Amino acid sequence: MNRFFFSPPPPLPVSILYSSQALSIPVHEATLSGTFSQLFLLFGFWLTFYEAVVAAQELTEQNHLPLKSEFAKSPSYELFEPIEFSPAVFPDHPLPTEPLPPMYPTFPNTYNPVLSGKCPANFSDISSILERTASDCSQPLAVFVGNAICCPQFSSLLHIFQGYYSLSSADLVLTNVTADDCFSDIITVLVSQGANSSIDSLCSLNSSSLTGGSCPVKDVHSFEKRVNTSKLLEGCEFVDPLKECCRPVCQPAIVDAALQLAAGQLSIGRTRNVIGGAVDAINDCKMVVYSWLSRKLPAEAANTAFRALTACKVNKVCPLKFEEQSEVVEACQNKAAPSPSCCSALTNYVGGIQKQMLITNKQAIVCATMFASLLQNAGVMTNVYKLCDVDLKDFNLQGCLLGSLPVDVIFDNTSGYSFSCDLNDDTEAPWPLSSSMASFSLCAEKSLAALPTSNSSGDRGTRGSGLEFALPLILLIVFVFL
Repeated sequence: MNRFFFSPPPPLPVSILYSSQALSIPVHEATLSGTFSQLFLLFGFWLTFYEAVVAAQELTEQNHLPLKSEFAKSPSYELFEPIEFSPAVFPDHPLPTEPLPPMYPTFPNTYNPVLSGKCPANFSDISSILERTASDCSQPLAVFVGNAICCPQFSSLLHIFQGYYSLSSADLVLTNVTADDCFSDIITVLVSQGANSSIDSLCSLNSSSLTGGSCPVKDVHSFEKRVNTSKLLEGCEFVDPLKECCRPVCQPAIVDAALQLAAGQLSIGRTRNVIGGAVDAINDCKMVVYSWLSRKLPAEAANTAFRALTACKVNKVCPLKFEEQSEVVEACQNKAAPSPSCCSALTNYVGGIQKQMLITNKQAIVCATMFASLLQNAGVMTNVYKLCDVDLKDFNLQGCLLGSLPVDVIFDNTSGYSFSCDLNDDTEAPWPLSSSMASFSLCAEKSLAALPTSNSSGDRGTRGSGLEFALPLILLIVFVFL
């Protein structure tokens, strides 16, 4: 504790206290004047002492460390206006017992899974792929990123598990009973790591994906006898995600191998039922081909290849559902200049469909083109996208366009779940010259030139050149349900 020492000031000189006129005044006046002078002198001493004490108190307060309770005092409510929240931030919950939406950052509730004990598999061999799938299909995000991230990764996991399971035997598939048990255990493991418990229904995948279905070839010896395995492995050992979709190498190698495996089914007959069965056999044989590749490739390499192949399929299809467009058609017909009613109807409609899910930038091109074709067929011939400043990112939730290359949901212990979005793109939504989608192709140079570029290779943990979007889940979820 700092000690403060106070010394009274020296007495003032007499010449200051008494003026020269005091010597010439009468005695009684001098006595009265002396009394006042003494009082004035005492007042001077008191004032000097008071100023010193005040200075000491200020110095003490500067050196004082406040207690925790003093820090915890609430600010005066008279200084702040009440904070107002937009209705878009918090939903209307009529029942107080309903749980509130999760707030960002959200962390998974992990626990030790209780397995059936009937699946003779060592899940630790593919633990990294399981963890990645659980993150990509996390409970709060799976319904929004299911089409572009979760389901492609879940499908890849099943292929890899099928291949790793068969390493201890000569079979490339699982029996129906074992497939049921193992599929159930896979879901259990994923959910224990924070995955959505409904990913099987969300992705329309079940245990039959592990059985090989109607493919006539299901063992390693017969497979390698019929298929040119060196050509297959050469084409799929490394899949270039930038070239595979438009100049495929691995995809035709897989199809060719599947055709070789299903050759017996294709020569049975030409009836419609038999042709349909042959198509199913080819698709089932593709699953067997994936299983064989999983035996030959490291888990990470196989996952990268399978995700790249799935991305080619995903980017070709618009997953959004376009409901009745009558209001937009009625407001936008015969409009050659910007119209408030047309733009209002258009933005409201696009704002409604964007709540369905997150899509990739290439999917946004397909969706925008498809919606424009629907409007053209209904009689809206003017490019209303241009009139109303509708961009590609307007077709995606909160303007977050996912990259066309495979991406993952990233989880860390500080920020929770996050993923990369291309938020720096203001590309105008394409308006086709014709209402027909027959000539539309994402591999055309004109279509590809409109896409935002990305330096991301889709590797785990790569943030990419786009803005890292640490998504506020409460805003995302509430935005969808409003």
